[in-house]
Amino acid sequence: MEAIYWLIIFVVLLGIEAVTMALTTIWFAGGALIAFLLALFGVNVQIQLAAFVIVSFILLFFTRPFALRYVNKYTVKTNLDSLIGKHAKVTTQISNIESKGAVVLNGQEWTARALLDEKIYPAGTMVKVKDIRGVKLIVSKEEEEL
Repeated sequence: MEAIYWLIIFVVLLGIEAVTMALTTIWFAGGALIAFLLALFGVNVQIQLAAFVIVSFILLFFTRPFALRYVNKYTVKTNLDSLIGKHAKVTTQISNIESKGAVVLNGQEWTARALLDEKIYPAGTMVKVKDIRGVKLIVSKEEEEL
């Protein structure tokens, strides 16, 4: 009878995964499948439960990072993430020491700071967006890659 319960759990978890596509329940479905197989061979319920938990967490911790890397490979970046790596033109000299600087990116003016504190970028310089901290773009020249 336990085998039927594990099979139901397996199907429900796969159904949830199919609907959400969020890589949240697939790992537990794998654990339920192993528990189902153990139940078919007549292994006692405590071992089935232990196998379910152990296999689920092994799958979760060891395969999830790889799956996320390949499943979300073609996710389109939105909002601020899409600005990182783009080029901008300095409109107001960037100087971290003087706490000033601005760039134009995609037709919008942004407050900007240099990636390296000692760097100063005069107006007209083309820079690359390296990071975003708060509402400031962190920029550097292409050849200044760390």
